Amino acid sequence: MNISSAAKAVELPVKTVRYYADIELVSPAGRSEAGYREYDDTTLRKLGFVARARRFGFSIAQCRELLSLYEDEARSSAEVRKIASERLTEIEAKQRELAELHDALAHLVSECCGDERPDCPIIDYLK
Repeated sequence: MNISSAAKAVELPVKTVRYYADIELVSPAGRSEAGYREYDDTTLRKLGFVARARRFGFSIAQCRELLSLYEDEARSSAEVRKIASERLTEIEAKQRELAELHDALAHLVSECCGDERPDCPIIDYLK
């Protein structure tokens, strides 16, 4: 399968699939006689795996670790859980940060009259 068909199958842009090959995250199965990257079922499964992991926000480094564990049938699920738990902690911290930003901005919006006067607590806060 060529790169565009592989990208479509795993719902990734061709540029992303090429990038994953360039950084040796998911290498193509081989090259055609013309030198084009070719993908087989195994590499498609790996691409799909990485695509799903990236949707959870795992970094490239974390994806590399997870992919290594995916390929290791003697893996310990504790290793996988550790990586996922770390990502969950990051997500929870981001949620708290976003909640704080929401509350602060909501307060500023409620304090602003939004009329024709130049006085604006939002601008004052941002100064």
